[in-house]
Amino acid sequence: MTTTLRPTGPERHAEDGSRSRSYDICVNGRPVGSVRLTADGRPGPLSTGRLEDLAVREPDRRRGRATVAALAAEEVLRGWGCRRAEVRIPAGAEPALRLAAALGYAERNRHLAKELPPSPAGVPEAPEGSAVRPLERGEYPAWLESRTASYARHWTGRGLSAAEARRRSEESHAALLPHGPDTPRTALRALVRDGAVVGTLWLALEAPHGPGGWVYDVEVEAEHRGRGHGRTLLLDAERVCLAAGVRVLGLNVVADNTPARRLYESLGYRPTAHHLDKTLL
Repeated sequence: MTTTLRPTGPERHAEDGSRSRSYDICVNGRPVGSVRLTADGRPGPLSTGRLEDLAVREPDRRRGRATVAALAAEEVLRGWGCRRAEVRIPAGAEPALRLAAALGYAERNRHLAKELPPSPAGVPEAPEGSAVRPLERGEYPAWLESRTASYARHWTGRGLSAAEARRRSEESHAALLPHGPDTPRTALRALVRDGAVVGTLWLALEAPHGPGGWVYDVEVEAEHRGRGHGRTLLLDAERVCLAAGVRVLGLNVVADNTPARRLYESLGYRPTAHHLDKTLL
């Protein structure tokens, strides 16, 4: 039997260069599933395509249909000029994770979420000698430069030039903080210990990936790490969310950041989605 992809409609193009198309997964012309492909349209080493909503109907599972369909989808993405392929797999979808691993995908990061307690009274207060307060307006420019530079280093680590990485980081921060420290539904917080700021938190009260709040960034100064300050900032995020009526808090963690993953697990965060990618040779 022959497994192929058959377009279900025209290819769609957006002004930013991104493109998408949906396909039926067919066996000898008979539809047995579906997949949607998207690409970001950016040239260069990080030009990325995505396999979205790949699904094979129950009677045709465990026969290699999804494997062949995924490989065919990668060929389409190569034809679109993509250098990398990404997949998002919901937590608990073990067969999909095994398939992705067999096809050479590696987990890059995962999304976690936590159901918050009914009231702020259920969240431990900051330890004695520590206090978390709003980031002051005069502290914002230095904080923004620090976070922009940090995110740019993330992109240079993935293959972008320093100039392109800086541009992408600046664009991202401008989009997420259009009004700086006055951006609605945003909390910028500073952890003070013995009179000095030892860490900061960037919290949005509306998550980009679902209901609830979202921790965009939690940073502790290098010389102050390993002393529980990250935990203090995350607990403060819970109190801020609850005060605003937000009952779920999510965040992202890099897959190989073991200390951070252990911290989040100890605080009650659980995976909601795994993000994997591979190089398209």
